[in-house]
Amino acid sequence: MKTNKQAFQDYLQLEKKYSSHTLNAYMNDITSFESFNKLHFDQENIDQVNYSQVRSWIVLLVDGEISNVSVNRKMASLKAFYKFLLKTKQIEVNPMLKHKALKVPKTIQIPFSEKELVDIMSQMNNPVGFEEVRNRLVIDLFYTTGIRRAELIGLMMSNVDVSANVIKVLGKRNKERIIPILPVITSQFLMYIKERGSIENIVDEEYFFITKKGLKLNETFVYRLINSYFSKVSKKVKKSPHVLRHTFATHLLNNGADLNSVKELLGHSSLASTQVYTHSSLVALKKVYAEAHPRNK
Repeated sequence: MKTNKQAFQDYLQLEKKYSSHTLNAYMNDITSFESFNKLHFDQENIDQVNYSQVRSWIVLLVDGEISNVSVNRKMASLKAFYKFLLKTKQIEVNPMLKHKALKVPKTIQIPFSEKELVDIMSQMNNPVGFEEVRNRLVIDLFYTTGIRRAELIGLMMSNVDVSANVIKVLGKRNKERIIPILPVITSQFLMYIKERGSIENIVDEEYFFITKKGLKLNETFVYRLINSYFSKVSKKVKKSPHVLRHTFATHLLNNGADLNSVKELLGHSSLASTQVYTHSSLVALKKVYAEAHPRNK
């Protein structure tokens, strides 16, 4: 017979369709809470706990200099677990019912400027060989589609339609979406496909982006690729694939795109997730307003 923990894992994997990364994070948090309860309360089964036990864990985590962001993520895992137990009638009272997330200082993502993107593309204007061609396409695809890093890594050969200028990606919770490709980068796709064909003994044949050894890309590889190139043109502290995704959204909003369209392109399930990108466009709007209004002169 399955334990409640195993049933919860099946629920996240089969019904919620969480990625393996998210699934592991949830289950690791629950296992950590189990270990804490066993050590401090001599209680192996966490199905029946009270909020004071959860609170004690929070205090331990904070005293251990775990960030509020990380603590909140662990609490989100517990909230999901006990909500599942309540839903399946394994418990009658949710111990997390009155829990409030710890305060987290708001951080503002600083996007790359349009000039920085122009500088990058001018440096990569005439790529030579498989790796240079691939790297340029990776950067351009991030910037022109707002694709997530995991979506780019998981892009399949069968889901790239250059003739129709679209790609199909598998987003969070296994949600598929069609993303349009700007015609201006169609030639880059064709050039990469040609170069890719020169790689011998491709191991991960079904994946679109591969290394020179024929293996699918991994997260660290893609992060280092972006960081390496943008370090040449930008002094920003954070230079990552996510900053490029943020840049995509910000530049669209700055140039008149509506929030709903950006939401669909990014693959967000709600506008609340997209609104985080409006701050930078608001900064640009304030600048234009200040420079243009007669009362400010």
